[in-house]
Amino acid sequence: MCELFCLSSRLPTHVTFSLRKFADRGGLGGHNVDGWGVAFHDGREVRLYKEPEPAGDSPWLAFIQERRLPTRLLISHIRHATRGALSLANTQPFARELGGRTHLFAHNGRLEGIDDRFAASKVRFRPMGDTDSEMAFCLLLERLSPLWDGGDAPPFAARLAAVTDFAADLRPLGPANFLYSDGAFVFAHGHRRTQADGTIAPPGLWCLQRACTVDAEAMAPSGVNIEPGAGPQEIALLASVPVTGEQWRPLVEGEIVVVADGQVVPAALPSSRSQT
Repeated sequence: MCELFCLSSRLPTHVTFSLRKFADRGGLGGHNVDGWGVAFHDGREVRLYKEPEPAGDSPWLAFIQERRLPTRLLISHIRHATRGALSLANTQPFARELGGRTHLFAHNGRLEGIDDRFAASKVRFRPMGDTDSEMAFCLLLERLSPLWDGGDAPPFAARLAAVTDFAADLRPLGPANFLYSDGAFVFAHGHRRTQADGTIAPPGLWCLQRACTVDAEAMAPSGVNIEPGAGPQEIALLASVPVTGEQWRPLVEGEIVVVADGQVVPAALPSSRSQT
């Protein structure tokens, strides 16, 4: 199965990581060689790098490591193709404009029957590739578009309700682990995934929240290296499997976790947190 990873931080952070090591953490023995992508959110825009090729020898990975791009929000995906050709259009994360900003989506799982669901919906968003994951993203954008078409950022509660309903509709189709970002919040949905023993079961995602000073020595063996910014730092991580030896929390089946500014957002949004 594919691998998902997300970082959210309070302060800009330099992130470098080995995608091949990250894929191996899933117990898949390096089979996730069908493409990779990483997206750095920068306000309303995104720096997106992706290739339909193995990550191990990619010159783009070396470029990202050399540039040491600062970010407060990163989403990464490593592909193990189950549907669709090995092409750029089928490589995640997917990015689309809605409401004057770039939205990101990355999915792990196989959604049987989504073609019928998509054909029955009057969706203005059309996939550029032929994966079930991109069809799911188009359906999510269609559900979100009434909230964003007014020009202003919608209330957090409305965004969460739309994503929650979408996830509930997706789960009957198959494993539906996903990360969705609108630039301010990342909505993570944990479902089921292929575990190391071959069974398809929860958890589909894991979460870790920590205050930094980051222990670089503890992180490096996992293939994820995080350099803290100046001053106290808070970081929230989401991943298909834990990428450090710390006490990660598994998401229960069907759970949605929202992160922003390096913290897990409670159901009632604090008035001090920006909604844009």
